[in-house]
Amino acid sequence: MLRIGPVSLLIRRRATLVAAVLTVLLLLAVVLSLSLGTPYVAPADVLRALSGAGTPYDLVVFDLRLPRVVLAAVAGAAFGVAGTLIQSVARNPLASPDVIGITQGAGLAATVALTSGMAAVLVAPTALVGGLLAAGLLFALGARHGLAAQRFVLAGVAVAFGFRALTEVVMLTADPIDGLRAQIWLIGTLAGKGWTEAAWIAGTLLVLLPVLAWAGWALNSTALDDDTARGVGLRPVARRIGLAGTGVLVAAMVTAQVGAVDFVALVAPQVARRLVRAERPPLVCAALLGALLLVLADLVGRRLLAPTQLPAGVLTAAIGGPYLIFLLLRGRRRSS
Repeated sequence: MLRIGPVSLLIRRRATLVAAVLTVLLLLAVVLSLSLGTPYVAPADVLRALSGAGTPYDLVVFDLRLPRVVLAAVAGAAFGVAGTLIQSVARNPLASPDVIGITQGAGLAATVALTSGMAAVLVAPTALVGGLLAAGLLFALGARHGLAAQRFVLAGVAVAFGFRALTEVVMLTADPIDGLRAQIWLIGTLAGKGWTEAAWIAGTLLVLLPVLAWAGWALNSTALDDDTARGVGLRPVARRIGLAGTGVLVAAMVTAQVGAVDFVALVAPQVARRLVRAERPPLVCAALLGALLLVLADLVGRRLLAPTQLPAGVLTAAIGGPYLIFLLLRGRRRSS
């Protein structure tokens, strides 16, 4: 317990240690991502360039690679935060933006924008509106009984299937070239993106920082049933709405900027929870792990079949599939 005057803060040693290790791994992944490629830049030269010492590779590091790496880290952290909030409200390790319909709503709006000749600069704002509309529909369907966990997840699955079906209809009736562009967006890629998208995501997280600080504290009560929560003076329904609303807002913003990068928001919170050995996903560790996953996924996608680049969403899906199998096998062992 850390006390500063009238303010006290509970610091969990294992969570702090895990966060420190994840931070070091993330920094190593960033340096590695800035180093690998054509041309190859030695890690020492990368560090000198980042320190401002001046190297022949400054153009490669700062202009060609750093914007994409920063975007991957910021977007991954945002996915981790969104997944933590949504899973904690749903009390379900399978709940994430790509399961409860936020990604599908943004995907439908982006598909309409890409196949209707809309200006490229309007695709991200349109996708954001689509994600928020999906969130509004989700809350409308799940609002009864105080946004109960099971109802929230079922409403999200229904919204996801509905928007996915509409997206397929739009793609089938669109010009093949426009349909292919929409398909690439739906897979999720960081190619051709950088500082602008990273600034929008980072700005959203900074604006929501006071809310996220409250959320990190409020998550402690999500495991309580409503009667117990009310008995200790809490307002469980208001908390669930606040946590879920923050999660879907972050998810809609990051999806609008980088596309439907699936499974990061699903995997990061639960892996972080297991590393910390906590009852609920830890917010900071999930954000760091999400950033690490997306930076590594983008790096592998760039280099695995070089010069052909695989979208980051393909690699994250390759991670998410085995993770779902692990959950199924683990659930079977528990039931037996």
